Amino acid sequence: MTMKFCSLSSGSSGNSTYLEAGSSSVLIDAGFAATRIIKSIRNIGCDPSRLDALLVTHEHDDHIRGIRVLLKRYPVPVIGTQATLDVIKRRYPDISSRFFMPINHEEFTLGDMQITPIPISHDAADPVGYSIKIRGRRISIVTDLGYVSSEVVSGVKGSDLLLIESNHDVEMLRNGGYPVYLQKRILGSKGHLSNKVAASLISFLLESRQAGLIYLGHLSKNNNMPELALNTVTSMLSRRGLKYNKEDIRLTCRDHASEMAEFD
Repeated sequence: MTMKFCSLSSGSSGNSTYLEAGSSSVLIDAGFAATRIIKSIRNIGCDPSRLDALLVTHEHDDHIRGIRVLLKRYPVPVIGTQATLDVIKRRYPDISSRFFMPINHEEFTLGDMQITPIPISHDAADPVGYSIKIRGRRISIVTDLGYVSSEVVSGVKGSDLLLIESNHDVEMLRNGGYPVYLQKRILGSKGHLSNKVAASLISFLLESRQAGLIYLGHLSKNNNMPELALNTVTSMLSRRGLKYNKEDIRLTCRDHASEMAEFD
């Protein structure tokens, strides 16, 4: 069974990730225009009409912006925690309730995928990341979290592929143009992960041989730079004497799809 993973976009302007395995395919978040999402899926050689479901991590606009139009084109179940779906229903009352499939924090099965929500800390109703097992392989996505909890660590350990938030450089944020209240939100326990915190988690996982291919995601346009995020991670790995393949640490992009990963 071939698995395909592609971050279609990742950042404050919009987030969406495509995952295909065997006869199953899902979209994780739909945070930009549906027409662009559909085009992006086709551009990577996949078929959006094969989507089985849309998994939603939380209700912020950069994760659900395209949901209404996408469901008109491809009426698939929208899966998320009850609190998240309740907010989406209030925001888009014209979307029929029949589309919504609430979940708790327990593992569930969708086609060839076993999906486990990972509770995260963010200023949303009940946000989650997802860890998805497909015949012994594990793919995990955790972005938009203020800190790395024990639940996050246990949820992503052993991932063959991990998309982890590396949102900002702390000094760029503090010395930039954001007002103090917004800086506090980003730096707070319900905000976003810095490059250094992401690097620490990646180092821990690699030290215990619990990670494979890693994508750095949700990079801030104003408070980060791709080369800075990547260098922060690789420098920490080097300081700790950890061996890794350079091609196994990759960046997602805000304005186009990342390099697609395929597994057998």
